[in-house]
Amino acid sequence: MHEVPNRRRLVKQLAMGTIAGLVGGPKSVFARKHASSNQKLKIGHTCITWGTFPRTGADTTLETALKDISAEGFWSFETFPEVLDSWDRRGTLTPLLEKYPVPLRSGYITPNLIDSTLRKDEIARVIRLSKIVQKLGGTFVVLAPNSVKRDSYSFKENQSNIVAALNDYASAVVDLGLGTGLHQHTGTCIESRDEVYAVMNAVDTKNLKFAPDVGQLQKGGADAAQVVKDFLPLVKHMHLKDYKGWDAYVGYCPLGMGTVDIEAILNMVESGGQQPDILVELDPSKDEPMAPLQTVQKTKTYLQKLGYAFRS
Repeated sequence: MHEVPNRRRLVKQLAMGTIAGLVGGPKSVFARKHASSNQKLKIGHTCITWGTFPRTGADTTLETALKDISAEGFWSFETFPEVLDSWDRRGTLTPLLEKYPVPLRSGYITPNLIDSTLRKDEIARVIRLSKIVQKLGGTFVVLAPNSVKRDSYSFKENQSNIVAALNDYASAVVDLGLGTGLHQHTGTCIESRDEVYAVMNAVDTKNLKFAPDVGQLQKGGADAAQVVKDFLPLVKHMHLKDYKGWDAYVGYCPLGMGTVDIEAILNMVESGGQQPDILVELDPSKDEPMAPLQTVQKTKTYLQKLGYAFRS
């Protein structure tokens, strides 16, 4: 049976993590630069930190998410198109976006990549959801792989279907005038470093760019900073997430507390010149040691120390 995290232990881990963050921890070795007011990236935030998901009841947290994201001065937000559509159908989305004027940057879509018999219907679904993103001013569609049972899953057996599906979905999105990229994820058909490299080296990168989740890369066993470096010209979108492997937040943590070399990744992206979308993300969990707003504020403080500015 899975052990339920103890709140007191989580708070203790949080404090220890903060101390570790001050003295340094295991990091990739990349050149660094001092914090500067010349950092150009405008960093946004995704909404899952508040538990905003496309399922009954979970979409209602969108208002709290936008309230906090807007109040803390993040430059944009990302959520699931289904959530936006649900609010829009009720006639409540426009007033919400007017009340909390933070722009939509992207929508997160998880189509099936391994079952070719679903391809036609999945293309239609990707187009329908992408049009919701486009209607609301978003410019990018995140394509995430479908979940699989990793203990019995064979990447090699599914690789050709994965590549063909991603090419079809990316072509459909780009034809609408939006950008799109692969967002690898743990527990899915594209999780490991080798799977990421195999896919990104096989797909049509004219349409499909790279939209990594750096925390997920680290959790999946990769050196996230090295992966970003290897695919830097293709990085057009990113979930900026840290990972420390503790009980809370599915192992993730506010930026600067974990093992992901966030500073090096941001420095590389800054120097790359393509100005991709960067959105902070922290997965929700039970018995959280901090409220969502507190994690956002902690991450914001970390980013400000690196020289990043926020909306006033």
